[in-house]
Amino acid sequence: MSDLAELDRIDLRILTCLQEDGRLSNLKLAETVGLSPTAVLARVQRLTKDAYILGYEARLNPLKLGAGMMVFIEVLLDKTTPNVFDAFKAAVQVRPEIMECHMVAGGFDYLLKTRMADMVAYRQFAGTVLWQLPGVRETRTYAVMEEIKNTTHLKLQ
Repeated sequence: MSDLAELDRIDLRILTCLQEDGRLSNLKLAETVGLSPTAVLARVQRLTKDAYILGYEARLNPLKLGAGMMVFIEVLLDKTTPNVFDAFKAAVQVRPEIMECHMVAGGFDYLLKTRMADMVAYRQFAGTVLWQLPGVRETRTYAVMEEIKNTTHLKLQ
């Protein structure tokens, strides 16, 4: 269930502005939404406390940082028991190549989004890490040929 009804138009505008530029100063944000800096700061603090804002981070260029190849991997586990799920989840948490891990409904259990330098690095990852993850029975790999859209922005209005 969405908590969107608890937010007024100014809250939504604040979230929209910060989603576009997380480095926006409190003064500029206040000017943009038409409130005093004190009022905007209080709202941002409330939005953070209430977990509408989860944090701030820089978006880095993977091509310049040796992680230009994106690979999606479907993972099917050999058993779907709580202890296998827990062991798998714990193991993927510590792997920096795994950017995202999602439990899904359908023909497999998890969808992984990974980044690495190239196909040689992926093959090494697959052989030394992927197949060693707890409970892995089968995988399907999808190397991304072209990234068409990549955003973290949510539709707010």
